[in-house]
Formats: sequence, C-alpha cells, structure tokens
Amino acid sequence: MAIALARRLGIFALTAAFASVLVFALLSVLPGDPARIALGVQASAEEVARERTAMGLDAPAHVRYGNWVWGMLHGDMGESYLTRQPVGPEIFDRLQVTLWVVGAAMVVALLVAIPLGVLAAIRRSRPDGVLIGGLSQVGIAIPAFLAGVLLVTVFAVELGWLPSSGWQAPIEGIGGFLSYLTLPALALGLVQGSVLTRYVRSAVLDELGADYLRTARAKGLTRTGALLRHGLRNAAVPVVTVAGLQLATLLIGAVVVERVFVVPGLGSLLLDKVSQRDMAEVQSIVMVLVLMVLLLNLVVDLLYTAIDPRMRSAA
Repeated sequence: MAIALARRLGIFALTAAFASVLVFALLSVLPGDPARIALGVQASAEEVARERTAMGLDAPAHVRYGNWVWGMLHGDMGESYLTRQPVGPEIFDRLQVTLWVVGAAMVVALLVAIPLGVLAAIRRSRPDGVLIGGLSQVGIAIPAFLAGVLLVTVFAVELGWLPSSGWQAPIEGIGGFLSYLTLPALALGLVQGSVLTRYVRSAVLDELGADYLRTARAKGLTRTGALLRHGLRNAAVPVVTVAGLQLATLLIGAVVVERVFVVPGLGSLLLDKVSQRDMAEVQSIVMVLVLMVLLLNLVVDLLYTAIDPRMRSAA
C-alpha cells in the first residue's frame, strides 16, 4: 500500500512539473511586451528597457522559470506586472470564494444524480424512469452560463427571492452568504448533476445484471434491497471516477459562472488579468488551477483503494 501511495505521489509530482513547464512556455510566447503594456505606448525605448529589467524579463527563460517555480514552492507566486504587489494573497483570497461555489455545486450535483440515477436504473422501463432519462439529456445540453441566466430570470427578476449577482463572505452572515451562493451553485450543479445522473444510471444497470445480485435475491432479498446492500458499493467505483472529473470540470466552469453572477472568485480574477495583460498573475492563476485538477485526480485514485478491496489487494 505504501509503495502504491509513493508511486501515485511521484506521478503527481512529475505531472505537476511538466505542467509548470508547459504553462510557463505557452504564456512566455504570447505576443505583447508586459513592460510596454505597463508603461503605455508613449513610453520611450529606454524606459521600457529599464522596466523590463525591473520586472526581471531580461533574464534568460530558464532563470525566470527557475525563480518562478522556486518561489511557488515557498509560497511566493511573484509580483503583478501592473501593481507590483505580491499576487499570492489575492489568488488565495479569490480561491476561497471559488472553492465555496464549486463545493456547493458538487453537493447539488450529487444530491441530484445519486437518487435520480439509481431510480432511473431500477425503473428503466417505467414512465418515471424514462422521464428522468429524458430530463438528464436536456440538462446535459444546457450550458452552465445559460442555466445561470435562466435561474436569474426566474428567481431573481421574476420572483425576487434571491440576489442576481454579488457575494457575501460567510463571516458577514450565513443568511446572506447562502442567498448569494445558491444561484451560482445551482447553475453549475444542475448541469453537472445531469451528466452524473447518466453515469450513475449506467453503473447501477451494470450491477443489476451481476451474478452476485442474483444470488442475493435468491437468498431472499428484494432487487432494491440487494442493490442497496451489495450493489451500490461496486457501482460507486466508476461513479467516483466520473465525479472526480466532474469536480475538475466544475472548477474550470466556475470561470464563466462567476462572471455571470459577478462572484469575486478565481475565475473572475483570471479573466480580469487576461484583459489587463498581466501575464505574471495569469501564469500563477493557471498553475493553481492545474494543481487543483491534478490534486483532485490524486484524491480520486486514493479513493479507489478505499472503495474497492480488490484494488487494495492489487496495491
């Protein structure tokens, strides 16, 4: 088990290192001089050269990459090209907001997908099972931003139950925090819940035809009882894989949804910095998002061994 854990951690470290090289290389070749952008088009060549030196842009690429990675390993994500302030505190403040939205959206997706997916599998030939399958297909076809617009129209504009945009930290009041969190979480969670419902249904259908469930039913358990007692754990293995991928999708999808609801999260910060051409902060934000996705994949791999005893034996 320890060897398997060390191997997974090694793969995580190597993948993160490769991703850092890729992020640095891609953002370094983008057109535009950060020094010129910071000083404006009226700045002279000498002023731009001095600014490039102050920003460290005149150093070789491998030196700039090494300084960036070494700083990140020590919690220093560098300075903004525009404000000349450390970007780490701002990124982590915005990341907390994004994690609230993504976490709440994942809870919504699971609350929708697990019961509806199991019900759709058990009653696949009944009208309610067919209806759930059809609704899930419709949900998959709706983009998260469009779901957000529809939710705002209904619950904020027409009914006036919830605010259409903005944010309030939980420390400022739980009621206000939940009211601002609800619509972004629903916009993300309902769409991803529709996708996850299809996978839950498929996984449960595979288990319903398994020999061990027929044996359990022969011993006196009902189909539903056998599924709940024995089948759901086996069905959870592929569902955990998809849920991990969906969580990564939620993290990236939050970029658009945060803009729709004017939520001051990491996605909104990324779009702002891209428009300002502040590549130093964009580079660090993208790397944080990549590390979050890789960490989610690592957690999913570790959950396999907790859910499936066969994988523990293999490890």
